[in-house]
Amino acid sequence: MKKKKILTLALTAAIAVTSLAGCGGSSSSSKSASGTASGSGKTYNIGICQLVQHPALDAATKGFKDYLTEKLGDKVRFDEQNAAGDSANCSTICNGFVSAGDDLIMANATAALTAASQATTTIPILGTSVTDYGSALSVKNWNGKSGTNVSGTTDLAPLDQQASMLNELFPDAKKVGILYCSAEANSKYQVDTITPFLEKYGYTVTPYTFSDSNDVAQVTKQACADCDVLYVPTDNTAANCAENINNVALPAKTPIVAGEEGICSGCGVATLSISYEDLGRKTGEMAYDILVNGKNPGDMEVQSADTFTKEYDADRAKELGVTIPDDYKAISKE
Repeated sequence: MKKKKILTLALTAAIAVTSLAGCGGSSSSSKSASGTASGSGKTYNIGICQLVQHPALDAATKGFKDYLTEKLGDKVRFDEQNAAGDSANCSTICNGFVSAGDDLIMANATAALTAASQATTTIPILGTSVTDYGSALSVKNWNGKSGTNVSGTTDLAPLDQQASMLNELFPDAKKVGILYCSAEANSKYQVDTITPFLEKYGYTVTPYTFSDSNDVAQVTKQACADCDVLYVPTDNTAANCAENINNVALPAKTPIVAGEEGICSGCGVATLSISYEDLGRKTGEMAYDILVNGKNPGDMEVQSADTFTKEYDADRAKELGVTIPDDYKAISKE
């Protein structure tokens, strides 16, 4: 009886071991299968650092998220944070993404990209709404590819065409003032680039810089007193202070040509602009190639917008008596 009991226990143990081995093999096989499918078994965590809340930047973030959600569904999660216009906050946010081990960082605007690139050299980074990657990354002789963990999209419109548009609208003007924030390297790049184009049309060009939002009104007042027309490049501080600029320039009857649609809506008469939502979607395409297809961001050339549109603010143009050619599109107020 005792021997029979021992034999029964031994057989039971053997069956249990065999069952456990079978379960272990099944679990390992399932894990392997989920890991090999293109994105099917993985949830991607993406940190989004946006410098400031503004229609153009908001649209870029929306386009980015929409594209990836369409492609990956619930397999992508976003940690979206806004730095409220503070570069130091960008650094804190991006360091948090690194600590969390996010799969990719999307940096919306130049200061966000600079902070992200300083926070990590391993996590893929994509910028958007960035004017000049050479300035943002402190790379001289920028050739379109970083060779590092960084790539993205640029919102830079052809500055020669913006100068041509200003001349088309204001051929009789003599003095052009360029209003921008001295703390933004991307704005300085635009100023240096567009100035010779404007000078070719015979304009006297003078830069007017403010250091932050506190002196925008004072600097704008001086620029309006000195100049016939102002040009405001794609500048995040100016975008955030467009209403303040308008409150000075409109009563002074000084028209403004802007670098992008959001600034134009706030204080400008006309712009040669892009769709920031489309730019965000293009950034999303790049993110998908990195996350799912294994592309190296350092080998990916920075992408620009496909189309540029001449736009104008109908109410402001009417109030200032500016005649707008037929090929310009009125900016929607919805």
